[in-house]
Amino acid sequence: MKERLQKYMARCGVASRRKCEEFITNGEVKVNDQVVTELGFKVDDCTDKVIYKGEILKPEEEKIYIMLNKPAGYITSVKDEKGRKTVLDLVKTKERIYPIGRLDYDTSGLILLTNDGDVYNKLIHPREEIDKLYEAIIKGIPNKMEIDKFCNGVDIGGYITSEAKITILDKKTGKSKVHIIIHEGKNRQVRKMCDVIGHPVMNLKRKSIGKLGLGDLQEGKWRYLTEEELKYIKNL
Repeated sequence: MKERLQKYMARCGVASRRKCEEFITNGEVKVNDQVVTELGFKVDDCTDKVIYKGEILKPEEEKIYIMLNKPAGYITSVKDEKGRKTVLDLVKTKERIYPIGRLDYDTSGLILLTNDGDVYNKLIHPREEIDKLYEAIIKGIPNKMEIDKFCNGVDIGGYITSEAKITILDKKTGKSKVHIIIHEGKNRQVRKMCDVIGHPVMNLKRKSIGKLGLGDLQEGKWRYLTEEELKYIKNL
């Protein structure tokens, strides 16, 4: 049975479908020793030989799903041109995996990794609107007007955010601890939203994605998803 080249590559654990599309259009992929740049090109995994970076690709035998409590100082990428540490320096598996979505360099917390392209696309698709809960330390204490502004959507540079939630958990001199819930995933979105209302983030940690929470998973550690968690993400 034939399938689109980018889907086949994702199924082989190369990267997400979107990233594989970039590899294809950049002329980095060969099928039967011929460079292919068409995104609509289809392959048969029984008869076609797909080559990327000199390797013949084969579908991953086992799909794996991992939760990592990412420390600050790591990027959510397979590799980094600047030589910075990536989440794959923390998660060692024989399968080739890639992170689902992103957490910026300075943010810690929950990130999921997999070699299952279908689950990847399901979790990052905007239509799913999966709540993401963050715990933040921000400068100052937001007043009601600032909180309402945050919750109703703010302009973070050419993009108006969807409705969100912010709850003050604790107030201290010059700063406060808050819970923030968003369902989007724009680059540095929470930090930009807090900047707009005049309360910059001092520390940020993602605690949960939908019903998946860190629990007692220590920073820098990872584990496989449970059967119950896996059933949840596959049924979204």
